[in-house]
Parts: sequence; structure tokens; C-alpha cells
Amino acid sequence: MRRARGRLLLAVAVSLALSLSGCAEGPSLEEQGEVTGPPGDSRRLVVGSAGFTESDLLAQMYALLLEQVGYRTKILSVTNRELYGPALENGQIDVVPEYAATFADWLNAKVNGAEAPTVGSPDLAATMTALRSLAGPRGLTVLDPGRAVDQNAFAVTAAFAAEHRLKTLSDLGATRLPVRLAAGDECVQRPYCAPGLTKVYGIEVTAVDPKGVGTTQAKQAVQSGEDQLVLTTTTDATLDEFGLVLLADDKNLQNADHIVPVVNRARAGGEDVTGALDRLNTVLTTADLAALNERVDSWRRLPEDVARDYLAGKGLIPH
Repeated sequence: MRRARGRLLLAVAVSLALSLSGCAEGPSLEEQGEVTGPPGDSRRLVVGSAGFTESDLLAQMYALLLEQVGYRTKILSVTNRELYGPALENGQIDVVPEYAATFADWLNAKVNGAEAPTVGSPDLAATMTALRSLAGPRGLTVLDPGRAVDQNAFAVTAAFAAEHRLKTLSDLGATRLPVRLAAGDECVQRPYCAPGLTKVYGIEVTAVDPKGVGTTQAKQAVQSGEDQLVLTTTTDATLDEFGLVLLADDKNLQNADHIVPVVNRARAGGEDVTGALDRLNTVLTTADLAALNERVDSWRRLPEDVARDYLAGKGLIPH
């Protein structure tokens, strides 16, 4: 679930108030009209962000890399996939960072109905094939995935891991220890959550404590010993603050939610855009992304500054 990450808010008037990154609140998407400029302005691109820290960081990096190959860019924050999806298709947004399995399932539901079997899977190649087959007819091109992955993950305290010699979820299953799991309500039924932990790893989940996915309350419950395991994400930037460590998903229970740029093919389908954004794939890792999230969320630095420093440090843009 792209969960809090997706932030699928109700489409009320407040959720239509979109703002340009780094600027005061601007007009809504509808009021801006053709925000990419006139049809002849082929060197101006709008980069979409879903409005949470990680998406803001990725959008800033995309914009900076595109500027290096001669594009003028602006960033448009749109917190609802139901809004930025159509905007991407009609050219109001030209490029957006997405998550392979989650976006594939979202498109699949739009095309085949909400009850259609999911197409995202732990197999990255199969997920990308399904995603591209769904995106292509909608005028979208999905670029190659990078090394960074933001997917569901499970954490325990460092002390608990050390006591029981745990590095993987398989290790936890082998202990036969009963565990209470801090997660969202839906974890009781979702195959990647409690049922999957039991079926794939043999973990005895005695109860699901409905404190949410990666919330402060969920992490505190594990930190205090009330629960033993918490559902969070692989790019969670605050685990250290609670003394938590991730257990590796060594049997690939979770879907392949690799970071992928998705572009409007007519507006941004050229080789220069592909080449510019592909450069990020050579350096950005899951650990890097978690560290960048921390600099924004914990250190209170601006996403634009964090993104610029990272790219400059990797030699992708000038200092």
C-alpha cells in the first residue's frame, strides 16, 4: 500500500489547492490551465510531486537533472494521485516520480476495475512489464527503475534483534517466538502483512495492534516492548530515534516498489530527458533515500537544498 505515501485525500476543495515548490500557495491545477506553457515551448517541463518528503526530494532531483540538459523546470505539488495521474496524461505535468508496483496496481484498477487481480509483484521484471503495458496506451512512458526501493518493511528493536540473533524475517520465524505486530487495521487481511508473515516466514503473529504504518505511536509500542514488530517502510528515516532496525525481507514477500520516473511521452519522451533522469539510477540507493528523508524530516532542511547537495556530492551537477 502506498499508504501514507500515496495520501489519497478526499477530492474536496482543499485538496485542489496546489502550490508551486518554493513559492506561496498558487492557483489550483484547473485554474493554471496549460501549466507547461504553449505547445511550442518544448524546453519547459513541469515536474510533479505527491507532496510528501520523499516525493518532494525526488521531484527536486529530477528538476535539477533536467536543468543540466537545458530545460526550464517548475515543480507542482499534487497530493492526490487521482489528480496528478490525469494531469500527467494530458500534459499539465510532464514527469513524476512513482513506485513501480503501486503505480501498476493503480493503473490496473483504473483500466480493469477495483476488483481486478493485482499486477504488481515481488518480481521487478514482471512488474515493469505489466506497468509499461498499462501506461503505454495512456500516453505515458515508464523509464528504467533505479536501485532505490520504498516498500513495506518490518522492524524490531536493536536489543531484541541482538538477543535473538535476528537479521532477516526468516530468522524471526525460526525462533518460533509469538509477536504482536504494530500496523494498520488492514494488516490483518493483506497478504503482504500478517497473513504473509505467517505463510511465508512462519512467524506467529498473535495480534495486530492497530497503530498505523510507521507512525510514532507504532514505533513507540515496539520501543516499549508492548509490541515486538512494526510495519514501516524501507526508507523510514526515524528508526534510529526509536532504537529500531529493519529485518530483511529475504523471501521477497513485498512487491517491487522501485522508484521509477514516469513521463508524458509527447512532452518528455525524448532521449535527453531519459538520459538525464537515468543518471540518478547509477547512484541513488534505498539507504541514500532514507538518509535524505532524515535530513528533511529530522534536520528540518529544505528538500531543494538536500537534493542539490546530494547531486553535487555525486558529481551529477556542479557544486
